[in-house]
Amino acid sequence: MSGSNFLFASLGAEVAVPTDIREHIALHRERVEHGRSAPLPAQGLALQLRGIDLSFGGVVALQDVDLAVRHGEIRAIIGPNGAGKSSLINVISGIYRPDRGHVAIEGTAYRTVPTQKLARLGVARTFQNLALFKGLSVLDNVATGRAYVGRANFLSQIAGLARARREQADARERAQRIIDFLHLTAYVDRLAGTLPYGLQKRVELARALAAEPRILLLDEPMAGMTATEKNELAAYVRLARDEYAITVVLIEHDIGVVMGLSDRIAVLDYGRKIADGTPSEIASDQRVIDAYLGVVPENEDGEGI
Repeated sequence: MSGSNFLFASLGAEVAVPTDIREHIALHRERVEHGRSAPLPAQGLALQLRGIDLSFGGVVALQDVDLAVRHGEIRAIIGPNGAGKSSLINVISGIYRPDRGHVAIEGTAYRTVPTQKLARLGVARTFQNLALFKGLSVLDNVATGRAYVGRANFLSQIAGLARARREQADARERAQRIIDFLHLTAYVDRLAGTLPYGLQKRVELARALAAEPRILLLDEPMAGMTATEKNELAAYVRLARDEYAITVVLIEHDIGVVMGLSDRIAVLDYGRKIADGTPSEIASDQRVIDAYLGVVPENEDGEGI
């Protein structure tokens, strides 16, 4: 088997999803197809990065990276370890300030995205490592996703004023709807830390969705999951995009999952974007194949660099 065939041999492979989850997803998909969910936004760019440079003490993490993300698409960013994927997500979410370039969210450009206002800007994210409150119930964990969306100030919350009480009730109601949507109802009162890893990952997705984002950043959401768990979560990500009319930016190492889930894919290697296109275009791009197989690029004289 050639290198390219070996690399993409798993593309399109199906892993069985448990019947109850498959039926649950099918019911929600039927609702979406019959037009009872939120409509997708008008065509245009939800997110745009222009000329992003980022370095740490002379080590280049990102170099002249452009990225355009359309409303309503699932946009994947892939690349070998150390390619700069998580650095790019951290620039988008304001954790890192780029040395050069800007990030535009819904048409408004930022030199540094204001992290403290991320939820108000309609952006939510998950992290590589689980960041759940393991001593809280699933419901309480998901409800915390509303923490930066509410408008009642700290003093009014402490005093239990009407506005704060309404926001707390709304947070729990919204959390319950998301929990039902992600088929977590049976675990609503369980402590998050007692759940299997795959379910904890789904709870983290639920918490991000509770913030009602327009843009959802998923940083390796399927890391450490079994093949079946990955298929389940991928189905829920696609359904969440359709149901809530959100735009998804996804970092993921499982190439098979990425190819089956994404609308378009950008590929990073050593901090530079080397390819950008549909899954079929990326799967046949020799630069991508070489990057994943560790092939040394040639110079103009045809010699390895």
